[in-house]
Amino acid sequence: MAASLNRNVFLLFISVLCFCHAVYGQWPIPYRRYKSRPISNSYCKAGVIPFCPTGQIANSMPKFKPDDKVQLYALKKPVWQFKFGDTLGKFHIMHDALGISNLNTGMNYTMEWYELFQLFNCTFPHVVNDSLLWCNQGAACIYGGIEDRLWKENGTLQLVATTNGDVFNQFAEWVLWDNTTGLYYETWTVRDKPDGKMWFDSFDCASWVLRAFQEFGKLGVKFDQTVKLNYTRINLFSDMPKYLGNQSMVFANKTLGNDIMKFYSKFQAHVAGPLLIEHLISALEEILIQNKFYFFYNEEYWFLPMKSPHVKLTYNEIPLPS
Repeated sequence: MAASLNRNVFLLFISVLCFCHAVYGQWPIPYRRYKSRPISNSYCKAGVIPFCPTGQIANSMPKFKPDDKVQLYALKKPVWQFKFGDTLGKFHIMHDALGISNLNTGMNYTMEWYELFQLFNCTFPHVVNDSLLWCNQGAACIYGGIEDRLWKENGTLQLVATTNGDVFNQFAEWVLWDNTTGLYYETWTVRDKPDGKMWFDSFDCASWVLRAFQEFGKLGVKFDQTVKLNYTRINLFSDMPKYLGNQSMVFANKTLGNDIMKFYSKFQAHVAGPLLIEHLISALEEILIQNKFYFFYNEEYWFLPMKSPHVKLTYNEIPLPS
């Protein structure tokens, strides 16, 4: 039995060693793609507004005639505009989407990729029964119409390119693939310093629009290069991240598991107001003074040795495909 245990420990050590060898030097860590989308845990709830309430049925896209004339629009609005108006827009905290207008049929569509269970739930896990439960899936939502006022009032509704129905139909196939394989929302971009080496890239509404534009570019779409667009990133800054392992590996180490649980317990949105503020102040002390952050990516945990400026929001221009 002892020999079998030692063999298992050795194999675990070799697996971790091989993983670290595979990923170190491959920064940023590649975002993991999956074969299919799992059913979310029933504990996960969307909150005030359900995900994609007026959208098309899952795994479906509009179909255009090959010679239809199709316009592409960049759409931006402040996050949580429905609740706070332009407040977050003043800090460049913006939500991005894609507008599609079929000039032959007169039909318009909005496409956006966002969190199934709201942003806070995607950024931090729930502490449930001495374990961590992540409600961090994101997905594409496609629904009829473009609400001009919604996007224009405090944001952007900008024509960026014109294409045809054949290209759009090819793009639609990519959307279905991307939506089936890219499952988990990632709020943070992690770097070693501003404009420095990237450790982890975000996977959010803005990155979906950027991927969509790149896909149209690969299909031969020519974009209006006079259009300049900026995108929101929430950045963490750290020295080289340290790989900790998946949930099973992490919680096999009781001390490490408890420390991670303690860290995330400070980010529980359901906690009453005064206690939540106390927890968040404690979390800021841990991040800004103790320079520690436990980070979850590709269903695995990493330790970030944080450093100044620790956290920074950026709103930088990213060119359209040329």
